[in-house]
Amino acid sequence: MWLLDKLLTRVVKQGELIIVDHDGKEYRYGAPVAGKSPVKVRLNDKSAVNHIVRYPQVGAAEVYMDGRMDVIEGDIRDLILLVHSNAPAGSGEEALKPKGLLRKVTEKAMAKADSINWKSKSRRNAEHTYNMTRRLYELFLDEDRQYTCAYYLDPKDSLEKAQLDKKAHLAAKLHLKPGMRVLDIGCGWGGLGLYLHRHYDVDVLGIALAPDQIAFSKERAEAAGVADRVKFELMDYRDVEGPFDRIVSVGLIEHLGQPHYPGFFEKTRELLAEDGVMVSHCCGRMGMPGTTDKFTRKYIFPGGYIPALSELVTEAEKNALIVSDVEAVRYHYALTLEEWYKRTVAAREEIIELYDERFYRMWQFYLAGAESSFIHGSLVNWQLQYVKRRDAIPMVRDYLFEEEVRLRALEEPPEWHLAQAAE
Repeated sequence: MWLLDKLLTRVVKQGELIIVDHDGKEYRYGAPVAGKSPVKVRLNDKSAVNHIVRYPQVGAAEVYMDGRMDVIEGDIRDLILLVHSNAPAGSGEEALKPKGLLRKVTEKAMAKADSINWKSKSRRNAEHTYNMTRRLYELFLDEDRQYTCAYYLDPKDSLEKAQLDKKAHLAAKLHLKPGMRVLDIGCGWGGLGLYLHRHYDVDVLGIALAPDQIAFSKERAEAAGVADRVKFELMDYRDVEGPFDRIVSVGLIEHLGQPHYPGFFEKTRELLAEDGVMVSHCCGRMGMPGTTDKFTRKYIFPGGYIPALSELVTEAEKNALIVSDVEAVRYHYALTLEEWYKRTVAAREEIIELYDERFYRMWQFYLAGAESSFIHGSLVNWQLQYVKRRDAIPMVRDYLFEEEVRLRALEEPPEWHLAQAAE
């Protein structure tokens, strides 16, 4: 306990944290903050402390998942936000990184190896992440199953409205015209492809590697009577044949793995028409390139890697793609994740029935940890627009704002969602 005590004494300064060890002894850290209650944690066995200290990047998550640690005042989100707020990016985070040259080199090498995603591995990783029961996603996502960062014009907006506004934001950057052919790489459950067809009368091919996502997307297209115009295929982007007038990817680049960036940009340039536009929305890191934390690699997004802006721009430049627009979407994912967390907690009993208590706790830890990283850590969302020719889009950005306003006026979420957000 002395090593954990030393770490928390150094890190936690603002806000109260109380740790109760397996013998009932209390350790107190930090100082009171007006309007915030203390967070109290109980360690249920002696080995829990050893696991946290020995495996700092994943230990706390695993002892919580296994029930060897409980948050008895507040909840796991409160604990994560408290600790991370005292250890923002570039400071206390260093305490969670491997110590010693050998451990650092080993961890970096393992992260690099995990991000090498050949076709068969890419499919296995996609199935791990997205092929869980449909009901799980219904419980915490919006009705359109957008499993990516929403776009909040107002922090008080409902999740449903913010996801609609995200689609409008992306559509405006695509600068679409009727009859165009659109490729949606990593199409999820089909919501964006259906949205683009609905508002622009375009033909869409959506591809993904998770069988149930594609099956569900096809069902939606059939139900909407547009399966001849909005098609979904279980396919790797490396096997697609073009050309396409527009290419969009949302939450896709994080799954590629950094070693595959050169091939991705080479392939998408090949697929894009000469006067085409490509828009990418992805999680990103501020600052220099890095590695994916062990918890995320092991439990949530195997094979995943969150890119720095420099990595995305450099690979585009190498493939003669002009980066025509860059936006850092900053706090929006924190708001999205907060809402997903609330819905997950509200559905606790059903999620445990679908899976088990350990899965539920893992999902809590994942959502709260991700939210904290977008508030206090180094994560951000990048939206990049690429073109081959500089005349593919208007000279000034007014067209983006004007088109978003037009799209938002065309479609509103159900009134009960707006009322729910106001409560």
